[in-house]
Amino acid sequence: MNPSAPSVYFVLGTPRSGRRALVLDLVKNGITPDQPVLVLVATSEHEDAAEQTLAQRPQVEVRRWTWDGTNLPAQDLPPGGTVFFVGDAHGDTMTQLEALKGWLVQHQAELARVFCVVDCQLSEKHAPLMQWLDACIHFSDVVFLTKRDGVANKWLSTFIRRYEDQFFPCHFIQVKKTGLQNPALVLDPQPRRVSQYFDEDQEFPPVPIETDDEDDGEEDEDAVQPEPYFERNRSGRRVKELPDIRPFLAD
Repeated sequence: MNPSAPSVYFVLGTPRSGRRALVLDLVKNGITPDQPVLVLVATSEHEDAAEQTLAQRPQVEVRRWTWDGTNLPAQDLPPGGTVFFVGDAHGDTMTQLEALKGWLVQHQAELARVFCVVDCQLSEKHAPLMQWLDACIHFSDVVFLTKRDGVANKWLSTFIRRYEDQFFPCHFIQVKKTGLQNPALVLDPQPRRVSQYFDEDQEFPPVPIETDDEDDGEEDEDAVQPEPYFERNRSGRRVKELPDIRPFLAD
């Protein structure tokens, strides 16, 4: 990675899952005090104690951003600094991820990792969240399991095994009340995600699905396949549509 380019960690997850507490832990225990840090939090999120503590740290700036449904807003990033970009769970997460690639180029920044924070209590209660989590974890290098109190051990082990059986390369970390045991492992920019969308030598233009039979020749095995969660059909709808999770976020 270019040492002068800002390193960006994009953080997925539902509100109150502990995303800002995770960022606080990483800043306190994984980043040197002289390293400038920018934390971007969506305006749809209510301020919490972790955000207040982050804002009090001399090296940290907490800044609010607004999702317009299409593009991530331009920002002034600290040169050579670290950026924790907390996604807006009230907006379309897949569109935010799709827009992130161009945003990184625009800001001459580099993606370090994508995090997904799973609220286990909420996810156990609402099974439809699984389809949304599948999509988030497809892009994630590290998955953090939070709020495990009262969650059945069987549910937790089944959740993790489901991805292990599919050979997902991402780390799964059960977050303890004492914090992360190895922040350096978490911050290591080595990719461990399934998706190749953010790989430097990959381009995944949106490709509509063909419905006619004019070209039935053999598929080019070397052709770059579009990112499945971004692919759209001719009507403009995503091929892999995800449930609207907003009704579950009030819990």
